Amino acid sequence: MSALRSAQREGGFATAETAMVLPALLAVVSMMVGVMVSVGAQLRCVDAARGAARIAAHGESDALVRQAALRAAPRGATVVIRRRGGLVEVEVRARVLTTRLLPPVHVGASADAEEERR
Repeated sequence: MSALRSAQREGGFATAETAMVLPALLAVVSMMVGVMVSVGAQLRCVDAARGAARIAAHGESDALVRQAALRAAPRGATVVIRRRGGLVEVEVRARVLTTRLLPPVHVGASADAEEERR
């Protein structure tokens, strides 16, 4: 009978331990989700910059290049196009909200391409 009383007295510890660990677990999961969202946004910036630089190298207008970059980039991204001496550079930057627990993350990428001669 003493074993039964001992088990009854310790029955609330598992609940208390779970209540202590749960917020930490949620914070870790939230940070992992935030990292995954940030990495995904970074990759989208890289793809947008590279694709837009290739389009610009073919001699397309800056408006068309910007439109192509914005289609591939994360929502709210900014695109800067620079042309100098036969080289075109496209820079894509974005501010990404990952989770409510983490601050916004700034991601970006740039790509260069030589303009094709016609």
